Order: sequence, then structure tokens, then C-alpha cells
Amino acid sequence: MESKLIDPFGRVHDYLRISVTDRCNLRCVYCMPEEGMQFEPTERILSYEEITSIVQALAPLGIRKLRLTGGEPLVRKGLDQLVAMLSAIPGIEDIALTTNGIFLAAHAEMLKAAGLTRVNISLDSLKPERFARITRGGKVHRVLEGIKASQKAGFKPIKLNVVLMKGVNDDEVEDFLRMTLEAPIDIRFIEYMPIGDSGTGWKSSYLPLEHVLKTCGTKWNYESCGDVYGNGPADSYRIVGAAGTFGLIHPVSSHFCGSCNRLRLTADGNIKPCLYWSDEYNVRPLVGDDKAVQDLFYKALGSKPETHDMVKALKGQEINGTPTLRHMSQIGG
Repeated sequence: MESKLIDPFGRVHDYLRISVTDRCNLRCVYCMPEEGMQFEPTERILSYEEITSIVQALAPLGIRKLRLTGGEPLVRKGLDQLVAMLSAIPGIEDIALTTNGIFLAAHAEMLKAAGLTRVNISLDSLKPERFARITRGGKVHRVLEGIKASQKAGFKPIKLNVVLMKGVNDDEVEDFLRMTLEAPIDIRFIEYMPIGDSGTGWKSSYLPLEHVLKTCGTKWNYESCGDVYGNGPADSYRIVGAAGTFGLIHPVSSHFCGSCNRLRLTADGNIKPCLYWSDEYNVRPLVGDDKAVQDLFYKALGSKPETHDMVKALKGQEINGTPTLRHMSQIGG
């Protein structure tokens, strides 16, 4: 069915990112503060039945792809039950999961059996001590076990998300690229974004992704490659002869707003037309009334801006709206 979710700038939307929780077992430095987070009480979080009802209302409008996010989605019990409920909805073709990977080894097989299509795993360092500093306590070996379990379960492609930070992990680019040589893994380097941070401290860690290509070029020949399934906004490359690929996602320096096809549903039931801006529409009171749910999504889509102003924020220039003060863990990324 042709999508009916088209915004004022002609962008077709077939993709919904669903945050199932604002809680996380880690405290990654770019995602949430070390302490002081106020989490939503359980009764304010959408139930699996409510999430399923919303997706059932949207599928006839052309939503085909879903991504489950958090916080950390695997801290919520029975996530495979939600996957099974969503995969049974006519029209839903793809269900992906973004996870920090800590609990993935124990759940990969169940999630695959329930209908999960793909996994994206956050991995910002391969060095145990550095990984623990970035995540404020995480153990990298558990993420590596989660990757192996995902390979065994048959997920393909498996994508690793690396937030590149100047002076923090930029010396590991070559190590990450080596992972693609023998295994069909897709490494995705992501620019540091100022989400939920009204200050300017993020600028000191910001690093344009040309650093990745420069590093790769000193060691290997690489080539641009076609779209990797589900790759979204990444510019994709492959080291010549490698089994996997690597991609660059430039939300700040070379934003992909012109081709944005996604809407977001927060764990507490708010529609976010854009990750960066503060605009939200509370859909939870309407759950069960498909027409009302659809109308609110149309309203949210109608207010979606043409672009964010992250590059202006980087340069210290005046921006044209109010950025969100929610942390990434509260939005779902």
C-alpha cells in the first residue's frame, strides 16, 4: 500500500521508532547524566497492548518498518512478546532492535523466533577500561558475547553503532574497521549530537567523520558500496575484499533531513516529529480510537520542520526553534 504519511515537504514516512522504556542499565556519557535522572513511573509507560494498538492504526497508512529502542529495551521484561505482537500486524515488514548488547546473549534466540528482523548494537570502545568509562560501568565482554549470540541466531545484517568522540575513542577507528574484514558486520560511525544538552560541552567531543575515511585510507583501499539493508542515513563503504561494511552517519555536519522517513513514539506515549526539537503530541489518551490516533499522527507530521539546526548549534549561531531538553534515553534516539 502506498504511504499516506507525507509531510509538508514531500517526505514519505514508513518508519516508526518506538521507545519501550526510558530506563537503562548503563549511563553512557552522551546519553544521560551519571545521576539525578528522573524515570517515568511504570504506570506512565505505554503497555505492549497500547503500543500494538498504535501500530495497528498506523500500518494502513503505510508504516512498514519499526525499531524498538529505549533507554535499553532489554531491561523491559518479555520484549519478545511485544515483537511477536507487532510482527503479526498485517503490513509490518521489518522490526529492528537498538540495544547496548549487555543482555542480548540471553535473548537473541527468543527475539529471532518472535519475529525480530535485525539488531543494532552500541559499542563505543573495544578496550575494557575505556568502555567502562564511556558507559559508566559496562563490561565490553558481555557486548561481544551478545554479538556472537546474534550471529548464531541468524540476524543479518548485524550493525554496530560507534559514537565517535574526539580524544575519547577516535584512536580505535582502525580496530573497528578490522572487524569488518572477516565477519559480515556493519560498523556505523555516528557523529556526536547535542541532544538534551542545552550547554556547549558537547562541542569539545565533536569530530567530523572524515577522520574515519582518512584513517581507513592510510591502511586499506576502500570503495563506496550500495545500500546496506536497513542502513537508513549512512553513507556506506567497504574495504576492498572485506566481508562487512562501514558507514558514516553525519547528523550534524551533513544532515539527512531531506530524506527523513521516520517518526518517533516515546515510552510515555508522545509522538516526536523530529529528534532535535521539543515538539511532542501525546497520543496515549487516544489509544483504541484508530481514527483519532491517525489524525494526531497527521497533525504531528504536518508540524515536522524541514530541518534541525544542529550545525548552527555547533557554530554558536542563532537557531530557529526550541531544542528538546529530553535526554536521548528519554526519546529513544
